[in-house]
Amino acid sequence: MSLEGIVFRFRGAVAAPILLLGAFVILPLGGQASAEVQVRWDAPTEIASGPAFQGPWRMNQSEFHYVDDPSVAMDAEGNLAVIWGNLAEQDLFFQSYTSDMEGRLAQSVNVSRSPSIFSWLPRIALGAEHGAPDKIYVLWQEIVFSGGSHGGEIFFARSTDAGRSFEVPINLSETRAGAGKGRLSAESWHNGSLDLVVTPDGILYAVWTEYEGRLWFSRSKDAGQSFEDPVRVGGDHAAPARGPSLAVDSAGVLHLAWTVGEDQQADIRYTRSEDGGRSFEPPRPVGVSDGHADAPKMAVDSADTVHLVYGQSAQGPGRAYQILYSRLPAGADDFEPPAPIPESVPENFTSASFPSLAIDAADNLYLTWELFPALGVRSQGLGFALSRDQGDSFTEPMVIPGSADPELGQNGSRQGLLMNKLAVGRDGGIAVVNSTFRSGERSSIWLHRGELIEPSESTR
Repeated sequence: MSLEGIVFRFRGAVAAPILLLGAFVILPLGGQASAEVQVRWDAPTEIASGPAFQGPWRMNQSEFHYVDDPSVAMDAEGNLAVIWGNLAEQDLFFQSYTSDMEGRLAQSVNVSRSPSIFSWLPRIALGAEHGAPDKIYVLWQEIVFSGGSHGGEIFFARSTDAGRSFEVPINLSETRAGAGKGRLSAESWHNGSLDLVVTPDGILYAVWTEYEGRLWFSRSKDAGQSFEDPVRVGGDHAAPARGPSLAVDSAGVLHLAWTVGEDQQADIRYTRSEDGGRSFEPPRPVGVSDGHADAPKMAVDSADTVHLVYGQSAQGPGRAYQILYSRLPAGADDFEPPAPIPESVPENFTSASFPSLAIDAADNLYLTWELFPALGVRSQGLGFALSRDQGDSFTEPMVIPGSADPELGQNGSRQGLLMNKLAVGRDGGIAVVNSTFRSGERSSIWLHRGELIEPSESTR
């Protein structure tokens, strides 16, 4: 039987399938046994496809023929902005959808427009939440070789007409140090080590790391028309910064977290700026442990509590990870002790890492992450959980329906898993993007739509 048309309701450890036409799966809220919390999932939508061939690395002459690297944002009306890479064409493409999944553009729009240079692992942000409904902002890694040991520059482009066209991209990094790389070791790194956020008054903040180890920050005070010269926040060759994440609270305080490479017991680093990025507090560790912490993500709720999730392995890089959660209440000096998301590694999986985090207008927390069936293999499937009590408890984790279909092959993100795959609307609408790769057959970009529903709605 297909997963389509099934809702799972969880009470304790028992799950009973119940037929519900046109919807998918859901879960319980830990600590609230009397009330079921549910998410209704639509069947996943394939929004782009291509061949599935990856030849040997030959810089920008590599034969990489597949689609990959999606990112998503959602506006107040539930419209979606999706961007992804077509590596055969070596460019990024954009499309917008209504809440009913109708395409808003006649065809996808080329954002990067550099067909001889690989463009990948973008972040996307919208101006709609900040009084600029037609502005769309994209930050990505372009594999420009400028004479250093590693290729990589950070590029930015914006649209002022709701994505119908994008302005000429600008290079924010101008470096030979391999911008966009998040180094674990001399031989191992993830691309996509960058982030972008828009403040309530329309200021843009961008961060990225480089193979050589430094963490850079830049801002735009004119809605992306120009950016200030980047400033170094942290990181060096001995302790390379990796996987930065940005968040801004209602007072305009900028929060920044990252991890470091070349350290078997790396901890998350955190700093903040109260003057719009002109200066930052000295970085401090979060959740110090003997394990390896990686790939942090942050979000801020309406009470200005900073929520943080990341992956941690007790045995070091390359071993089994689980998802940890912590928070920094407004006015508090330090983050609360991190705690694992219960059962973030479901049955039939070995490891869980590389989370994405988002918050809706009711301060519900939504969390997704990559699932690995075994060590040393690519991820296959996405985990999901939510909290309706600002992080006090989370639902029992689940696998997003359709995200772990073996017929689709493995998850994509073949150049690095430092991504943002999750967006939520004000009222509990959920959008998750993923890419899949079945070697020699097909690569795809998928959009998974979900909706937070109350128990009474699920019986209608």
